[in-house]
Amino acid sequence: MSFQQGLSGLNAAAKGLDAVSNNVSNAGTVGFKGASAQFSDVYAASIAGGGSGQIGIGVNLSQVKQSFTQGNVSVTNNPLDVAINGGGFFRMSDNGAITFTRNGQFLVDKDGYVVNSTGAHLTGYVANAAGVIVPSSPTDLMISSADLVPNPTTTGALGLNLDSRDTVPALPFLYTDPTTYNSSTAMTVYDSLGNSHVMSLYFRKTAANTWQVYTGLDGAAPAPAAGTTMTFTSAGAVNTGGTIGPLAFAVTTGANPLSITLDLTTATQFGSTFGVNSMTQNGYTSGRLSGLSISSEGVIQGRYSNGQSRDLGQIVLANFANPNGLQSLGANQWSETADSGQPLVGAPNSGSLGALQSAAVEESNIDLTGELVNMITAQRNYQANAQSIKTQDAIMQTLVNLR
Repeated sequence: MSFQQGLSGLNAAAKGLDAVSNNVSNAGTVGFKGASAQFSDVYAASIAGGGSGQIGIGVNLSQVKQSFTQGNVSVTNNPLDVAINGGGFFRMSDNGAITFTRNGQFLVDKDGYVVNSTGAHLTGYVANAAGVIVPSSPTDLMISSADLVPNPTTTGALGLNLDSRDTVPALPFLYTDPTTYNSSTAMTVYDSLGNSHVMSLYFRKTAANTWQVYTGLDGAAPAPAAGTTMTFTSAGAVNTGGTIGPLAFAVTTGANPLSITLDLTTATQFGSTFGVNSMTQNGYTSGRLSGLSISSEGVIQGRYSNGQSRDLGQIVLANFANPNGLQSLGANQWSETADSGQPLVGAPNSGSLGALQSAAVEESNIDLTGELVNMITAQRNYQANAQSIKTQDAIMQTLVNLR
């Protein structure tokens, strides 16, 4: 009599129960992928081969196969929590050792690097000084807390209407006397140190369809003193080929000169009251990082206290021809093997790579109901194999007791 079949069945049932128990224990682990034990039958082999009446000698654990199906995505309050919706893995670097994970619970360490709970660095494409992301070899992503460098105002644009019904003022222009010009407005501009200044614009009608524009800074006398001429067509549009140049002028303040080109090509002259419809300029003061956001393509954008935003980097994902060939390292980490193939690295939401969702995590893909049923099945298999051994023992005892 052979106890080998029953013994192998007990071992197989125990291995299956181990896999089920591991799945159940990780039902709440973010990014966990369930595994199932797969078995194969075992036959005795010889050089001469086996006959048609050969009986198997038991069962063997063939492999533990992981299921990389999508888990549910749940929302969190942390913008650095990132869920992958689709294929791919986050690419992590631990002192140069590359691993891969589906757990997107990230934070910023004391040095500004984006890391996971084990301290491994998230990798991606970094942005240059101008905030432009340059795809290259993935490197560790860092969130810089340095102030955003101020940008002096060099260009601006005004969309406004000058009242065609206005009359020519009787007295010569004097910026301190409102009766010597018809309309005025002001816009905030910035010097190279990020200091704000108020630039005033004065509009004085000099003849039919003709206006003079004077500019001044921080309440000082306008410069140039002669002003700049604007003319309009009979239809109320800016004259000289539909453009005014654009209107350019230079303003100086202290040790930080401002040279601003102002575009007034959209100005109109209609029979309605003066009004400013739009006002833009390209300068801003310094700003401190006040928040982060991550797009579906993995672009990390910083929001600053001065109202500006800038791209800081882009998360990359990696996929494999055979994800089941990856080696599990624990802590939700996998490593590349010869069976998995080389990682295919790229930007999220491209090719076979999934899209990212910020302030969200991917839950475990474990179906607890199914796992509990599998647990019952493994228990019954164990009991049945134990009964097989018990029966073999009873038969053996009968033989021993023969007289």
